Amino acid sequence: MIVEAAGYGGRVKVVTAHGPAGVALDEVAAPAFLLVLTHGSNGSVDAPDLLAVRETALGLGGAVARVTQPFRFAGRRAPGPAAKQDGAWLEIVGMLRARVGDVPLVQGGRSNGARVACRTAKDAGAAGVLALAFPLHPPGRPEKTRVDELRSAGVEVVVVNGDRDPFGVPDEADATAVMVLAGERHDLNRDPAAVGRAAEPWLRRWAGLRGRAARPVRTGGP
Repeated sequence: MIVEAAGYGGRVKVVTAHGPAGVALDEVAAPAFLLVLTHGSNGSVDAPDLLAVRETALGLGGAVARVTQPFRFAGRRAPGPAAKQDGAWLEIVGMLRARVGDVPLVQGGRSNGARVACRTAKDAGAAGVLALAFPLHPPGRPEKTRVDELRSAGVEVVVVNGDRDPFGVPDEADATAVMVLAGERHDLNRDPAAVGRAAEPWLRRWAGLRGRAARPVRTGGP
């Protein structure tokens, strides 16, 4: 349940079965798609890479929601059980889809948020996932790989990682596309605009799908 109204760029409080969450919502007239993003385990929705992708999506006519998950809304750093994170995420995405309307859904996030987006993609009905700084493994522990979360997403996944990320960089075979930014670490804050540029061609694809669907079908005549 959304318990506070929002205007363009407004922030709302959302009640889920796993506690309250927050949504920074940029609504647009006749959105081409809905992009839902979330943060890392100790981050915020104002991370530079998330803001850069937000600007790119808005420029393409998409509506953008940046979700503060319940654990961060409560001030905690540890995400807690994946099932609770995923359950809350699916509730929030469902509310947002009901609000924005029947447009393509792209979901994503950075680090832990990218994991949530991959794990829930099929159940959310997402068209694709944008995974920023996907944490392939804990630093120095490559044997603890999380690659199955990428491979089992069930939808197209585009990964944007830095080549100096201590959490590792997925292989090209692990996702639809893996873009590696030179000089970037896990925070992707050296050149956030480059993250937006990396996401732009893929987001434009979903905007194009909506544009084609919106054209009237000719049934005869000139």
